[in-house]
Amino acid sequence: MKLSNTLKGYLLAIISVLSVSNVYIFSKAALKEVSIPQFGLYWFSFGLFWILVFAYYRKSFHVFKKIEKRHYFIMIWLGLFDVLSTYFFFKAIHTIPNPSVVSFIGNISPALVIILSIFFLKERFNSLEVIGIFLALVGAFVISYKGNVGVEDMFINGAQFVLFSSMISSTNAIIIKKNIQKIPPIVLTVNRTVFLLLFSLGTMLLLDKSFIISNSALENIFIGSVLGPFLTVITGFLALQYIPLSRKAIIGSTKGLFVLLGSYIYFGNFPRNMAIIGGIVTILGVLLITFGKMKLQKK
Repeated sequence: MKLSNTLKGYLLAIISVLSVSNVYIFSKAALKEVSIPQFGLYWFSFGLFWILVFAYYRKSFHVFKKIEKRHYFIMIWLGLFDVLSTYFFFKAIHTIPNPSVVSFIGNISPALVIILSIFFLKERFNSLEVIGIFLALVGAFVISYKGNVGVEDMFINGAQFVLFSSMISSTNAIIIKKNIQKIPPIVLTVNRTVFLLLFSLGTMLLLDKSFIISNSALENIFIGSVLGPFLTVITGFLALQYIPLSRKAIIGSTKGLFVLLGSYIYFGNFPRNMAIIGGIVTILGVLLITFGKMKLQKK
């Protein structure tokens, strides 16, 4: 049976979501055995290899020659922001017991991107997006809140790292949005991975960490690197050939549910009920933001 292009797009988008969801699972499993610098060295070494293989397959190396010197300054800033954002992301994965909680709190990123877009890109927004932003922020608060009165002990440990990561990655998204026509996506992807690899290597040498890790950690890193920088990117790009970005974003909003299921299968635990409720609220928020953007695009 021949599949329609639309169905192909949806299937590829689902594969992309499943792939990125498993990044949370396998990175959590690996970080139980190794430090963040050790993890980063192997994760981004594998990741760079897969990306270069993808670039070779797509015959994309010629675009590197077209980068103008004035764009290198932008790429340096993006690389530094990526280092900070990614460090805080994996620090959150390492700190918070259940990776689905990291995924749910991370749903505030679309809300932050819209808020920054209003101020820096002068973009319009509508009522659906406003309600979506509100729900995403409320959901993240519900997930993070421990119930204690004291400010210092009000939120779960690690929630601050998700917030830092989301804020920095949202800033990066705005910079990329302003320069995406000047700097091709493959160049940005390689730039990000190289910066993260060099940071991991430098930290390893500075802290005198061992380059030897267990086989089980290496297996989890290997699988995660294939799913993350490689399969997620490929299927995500291919999905956009068949369906609009807004449709892919709707499917992507379910990522937290897949991470929740994977966490239960792989680690045998669920987050507390309030975290699940808050996570569902953040997903609803992301969906409303997506529908709001679709409404603006139609206009």
